[in-house]
Amino acid sequence: MRCIFVMDIYNGEVVHAVRGERSRYRPINTFSRMVSTSDPIEIVEILAPKEVYIADLDRLSGGGDNLQVIESISSRAITMADIGISSISDLSLLPESATPVLGTETASVDLISKASDLRDVVVSIDMKHRRVISKSGDLDPLDLIKDMNDLDLLGIILLELDRVGTSEGTDIDFLSRAVASSDHPILVGGGIRGLSDIDALKEIGVQGVLVATSVHSGGIPLEMIRR
Repeated sequence: MRCIFVMDIYNGEVVHAVRGERSRYRPINTFSRMVSTSDPIEIVEILAPKEVYIADLDRLSGGGDNLQVIESISSRAITMADIGISSISDLSLLPESATPVLGTETASVDLISKASDLRDVVVSIDMKHRRVISKSGDLDPLDLIKDMNDLDLLGIILLELDRVGTSEGTDIDFLSRAVASSDHPILVGGGIRGLSDIDALKEIGVQGVLVATSVHSGGIPLEMIRR
């Protein structure tokens, strides 16, 4: 099971993301039991994760970017990054050392299809209340997973934004159906509490989890993100 360490970066700092309500995000050092800094590069050096997922919230909200930081981190850890890709030209903003994440919040289904022909990419199905956040209309996540089976993808992230930062656990029934619907590796983000959740997800065939809150709170031991 891949345990991918998440860093949401806003105004150059790693923040504690809760339920996708970005106006409420606060620097991670106000929450974390593991680090006393919110500097992303320092956090990577301290925690030494094998894999990281970075959400560039500045670029996602149209207020600058953290592209240099992402490039620096990608030389220290296996890196995937969501920078709010909304056009083919955006793919070139990330170095080859970082895997682009195309989130449905900003990338249309057509763009995802075209991008997957040009570069190794991961798709993030961004959801709230089990509905896909998308500019392509009202989409059911399971239908979208099936529609992507013909695409060349490294994996699909199921990101339940209303569970992010809550440690509320996951919906095993829904995720079991998602795994059964997909020809791609499924990664899960949002609500992971600890090792029991990871074991349950592994049992149903989930191949990776995105974790942040549970790491900073001590619910998941650091060795899990360092493997």
